Amino acid sequence: MRNVQQGETVGYGAAWTARRPSRLAIIALGYADGILRTASNTDNKRGGAAIIATKRCPIVGQISMDLTCIDVTDLADGTVHRGDVATFIGNQNPIDDVAASAGTIGYEILTRLGLRSHLVYRGG
Repeated sequence: MRNVQQGETVGYGAAWTARRPSRLAIIALGYADGILRTASNTDNKRGGAAIIATKRCPIVGQISMDLTCIDVTDLADGTVHRGDVATFIGNQNPIDDVAASAGTIGYEILTRLGLRSHLVYRGG
């Protein structure tokens, strides 16, 4: 967890600027794991999100090779802890929505998921 003040920036090239004091969860997942950089939220573009504590929380800043920052400011204090699960693809964040936020199709997202990702298959 990291706190950033209004006006501070996050990500490669200072791509996202906090518009308010914010709390960020740093997730050990990045483009090396198959999370497309085009899903990044920047000052100039809307991107993707992850589900944390059953709430949709936006990715902020550029997704890096091994890390992704998620804005959890709108979750109640004490809701998020080290080791909690962040869901990037699932019931509340369908593959087609994930793909749309990255400007691609679901099949590309699924074929890019890396060996380092923890995948859980349900059904079928």
